[in-house]
Amino acid sequence: MVRDWTAVMPVKRLGAAKSRLRGAVPAARHGELALAMVRDTAAAVLAAPAVAELLVVTDDPVAGAAVAALGARVVPDRPDAGLNEAMRYGADEVAGLSRHRAVLAGDLPALRPEQLDAALAAARGGRGFVADAAGSGTVLLAVGPGEPLDPRFGIGSAAAHAASGARPLEGEWPGLRQDVDTPADLATVLGLGAGRHTCELLRDLGLKVACVSAA
Repeated sequence: MVRDWTAVMPVKRLGAAKSRLRGAVPAARHGELALAMVRDTAAAVLAAPAVAELLVVTDDPVAGAAVAALGARVVPDRPDAGLNEAMRYGADEVAGLSRHRAVLAGDLPALRPEQLDAALAAARGGRGFVADAAGSGTVLLAVGPGEPLDPRFGIGSAAAHAASGARPLEGEWPGLRQDVDTPADLATVLGLGAGRHTCELLRDLGLKVACVSAA
């Protein structure tokens, strides 16, 4: 397998991340949960044989230090204009149009490297996206060399990406498709088998969870 993909992952400041997930853990540990999911996602991405580099766009110093320790390259969110601009900046300006680039959500704690590899293999040959488990959102958008990313993340992003000409990528990939926005999503992830950092946090809180490490 050719290791030629640059993965790009935007990460919000932890204090503002995952507002719909509040209540899943005690309020004082909410930022830790968001960080644990970012770390598990980053670890899985970096373990994927197709990925040459993980580029994390963030202004959060704690998140930046955590993913840098795993081997990611961290850059500040210079546009500071929301998710889509952070993705476009990382993929098109920092990584550059000459690369295979894929942007993905930072809340995929059940992601497995082999699932990401399969999705990236399916993405070769044009701009493509992976819809989330619900079918309405997007968890990954990939483009080949020479093509702008043109991200359309947000409410109804799967339809927006399809309307923009991106090809839906088909595959089971349950850990890739299951992002975590709500407590119910977190329960689903734990059923799939979340990564080590998410599991360790939840066990520290006294929850009995059976997890399979993603990295």
